[in-house]
Amino acid sequence: MYIKKENKIFVLDTNVILHDASCIHYFEDNDIIIPTIVLEELDDFKRGNDEINFNAREFLRTLDILTENIVDGEIPELGDGRGSLKVVVNHRWHPDIHNIFIEDSPDHRIINCAYSISKNTKNRKVILVSKDSNVRLKARSLGLFSEDYSNDKVEKNVNELYTGVRTFENVESKYINMLYDSKNMIESNNFDIIDKPLSNENYILKNGIKSALATYDPFNKGFKVINKISAFGITPRNAEQSFGISILKNEKIKLATLTGKAGTGKTLLALASALESRSKFRQIYLARPIIPLSNKDLGFLPGDLNSKLDPYMQPLFDNLDVIKHNLKPTDNRIQIIKRILDEEKLFITPLSYIRGRSLQNIYLIVDEAQNLTPHEIKTVITRAGEGTKVVFTGDIHQIDHPYLDSQSNGLAYIIEKMKNQNLYAHINLAKGERSELSEIASNLL
Repeated sequence: MYIKKENKIFVLDTNVILHDASCIHYFEDNDIIIPTIVLEELDDFKRGNDEINFNAREFLRTLDILTENIVDGEIPELGDGRGSLKVVVNHRWHPDIHNIFIEDSPDHRIINCAYSISKNTKNRKVILVSKDSNVRLKARSLGLFSEDYSNDKVEKNVNELYTGVRTFENVESKYINMLYDSKNMIESNNFDIIDKPLSNENYILKNGIKSALATYDPFNKGFKVINKISAFGITPRNAEQSFGISILKNEKIKLATLTGKAGTGKTLLALASALESRSKFRQIYLARPIIPLSNKDLGFLPGDLNSKLDPYMQPLFDNLDVIKHNLKPTDNRIQIIKRILDEEKLFITPLSYIRGRSLQNIYLIVDEAQNLTPHEIKTVITRAGEGTKVVFTGDIHQIDHPYLDSQSNGLAYIIEKMKNQNLYAHINLAKGERSELSEIASNLL
């Protein structure tokens, strides 16, 4: 098969495939090489119910189908304008690698494969693709080109992401009065102070004397005032929290994201709003991804399943306790919480346990969503059935996943891709409200 000399050769690390099982379709007309050690690692990941286990199985199934037409050890082109795919059996150590890396490990074998190919290939650039920064650093120290997998990375850094709110200073009082005087909506052509509003975007208007909170309604193509409203006893303490509750209680918004540092009230607002809206949904699911210690499986931990999961789920129960403690002892809403927990109308669970469930008429809150890959985010959203609302909360500055960063995590991805969609809304909660100490720690430490 004729290959253009300028085409590149990409050698894939295992973590790229576990991150995105469809990754081989995103290298354009360049050629892809899979070291056999990668297949061995994928085989170890086949068993389990987490997203990486599904990705391992999916990729191996795809590879099995592709290899039915294998020719001289090489899989023909992946499609029109695509390169080829080849599985390379290479356990012979290159002297340069063997002298530097004494330990025989999968990472070193993958580096060895890429290095050997680069030394034996002329006029073509060989690039090792890995989500592991340590692997990339080792490869580059040997003079080998190495890159992160960037197909699903957002171009903007965390400080440039859409916040969901714009502030306008020195606004003429007539515009603020218009919002308060309007009973329903102000048509956008009658409110020219805001240029090119995005769907469900929020605005703070002020002039030193008066102020107002407003949002743009894409369904009625107009602006409306946002009043301070509470949710199941939780009252907003700042403008962003007011926007948050408004978004979370809006029946027309089916997908929402709330970001912010620790103590800004992301999960608390989402849970309180879900409880306030409980009559409109069959169940409330409160879920979070599990990132085990040292990336080890839950089976590594002692105890039965519940004792293994309790440490991961406890922060969600803590937010429920905050809501209960915020109510008076005689408030019947405390009994409502107890009843819906007993009846499993409020279901707190690891996110992986959501897979396979029917998400019809569900209020789904996914906490710590910054630890999800873009593919995991997509998997959750595409399971949403009729009447379901999906809310993702998280702090993009606090990523615990070893192979994600502020630009490759699923939360940043969805914010960038979904903004200006009528069914979607986002708000970044900038001010911490947990305590003065928490706010100082978040800002300074």
